[in-house]
Amino acid sequence: MKKKRIAFIGAGRVTKHHINILKKLHKFFKIVAICDLIESKCDEIIYENKNLKIRKYKDYNEMIAKCEVDLVAILTPSGMHYEHALDIIKNHKIDLILEKPPALRVKNLERIYKLSKLKKINIFPVFQNRYNRAVKFLKRSISQGRLGKINICSVRVRWCRPQRYYDMSDWRGTFSHDGGALTNQGIHHIDLLRYLNGEVKSVKAIMRTLGSKIEVEDTALANLTFKNGSIGNLEITTAARPDDFEASISFLGSKGMAQLGGIAVNNLEIFTPNSKMCKKYSEKFPIVYGFGHRELYQKILRFYKNKKNEVVKKSDCLKTLELLNSFYVSSETNKEIFLGKYLQSKNLGKKNEKISKLYRYKK
Repeated sequence: MKKKRIAFIGAGRVTKHHINILKKLHKFFKIVAICDLIESKCDEIIYENKNLKIRKYKDYNEMIAKCEVDLVAILTPSGMHYEHALDIIKNHKIDLILEKPPALRVKNLERIYKLSKLKKINIFPVFQNRYNRAVKFLKRSISQGRLGKINICSVRVRWCRPQRYYDMSDWRGTFSHDGGALTNQGIHHIDLLRYLNGEVKSVKAIMRTLGSKIEVEDTALANLTFKNGSIGNLEITTAARPDDFEASISFLGSKGMAQLGGIAVNNLEIFTPNSKMCKKYSEKFPIVYGFGHRELYQKILRFYKNKKNEVVKKSDCLKTLELLNSFYVSSETNKEIFLGKYLQSKNLGKKNEKISKLYRYKK
């Protein structure tokens, strides 16, 4: 099989991480181009990777027209994923990688999938923490019943994001293009709640903005009931001061307890059926992105080889996005919210042309 030619839209920190991963998979992928409205960001990446001979562009339509590309990774601000993806699907027959969250509005994600099916375009959403060694081990252990019946699950993310973090870019801390602590920092833990413990039946959430002057929440507390009968609680905040303290997800079952922690659920901190497993299934992550993107690209490669899709599928992706939105809907209405109708927050992902224009590529 020929190398898959990949290009990037957006030249931020996560793009550098994608490139570093792909350099280790150079036998299978070729990085051909990068696009960003701020050309100096492209220049920095190109300088750091001179041997790759990456071409730079300021317009992704021009990049796609002038380069032979099989796969485009959309790594722009969260609120622009939908617009950029839809534009490419309409005008180019190229498969897409969508960084987290793949979209902010459930209906927008549904439209991406619907149109991509018509155009026979493949969508690969990024939930890289599912591929962590500790997460995969716990997934197997819960499926095998090693913890017994799960009764309680808990998420605690206590991180620090001071005002200067939100002041770095216009899109940060906005409902239209970022979302708050749940959408930006907590999305992976929210995804793992249902990935590891099954579908959520209902949520009751409270959101507040306690530590920064932003329009979105920097703190959320919620209670959850699961379809399997278990109950859960969630605490996610970026208002911890003066530093990051904890990011964990734990499961209490009839036969034991397990807890994942670390900067990106990379450590198996507690596993009472066999404590020796903790060291074996923990990893050291030098940066918050971890190593999961490598397995993501390997799964994408296997898809091209045998057409077996092992990446997060449409229904799975939509359910995580619905769960995310359900917390907002509950807070907005001050009600317990029952899932199952692809709920949509009235605020998350709402239009803001003033900000969109700053990140919109001209045709």
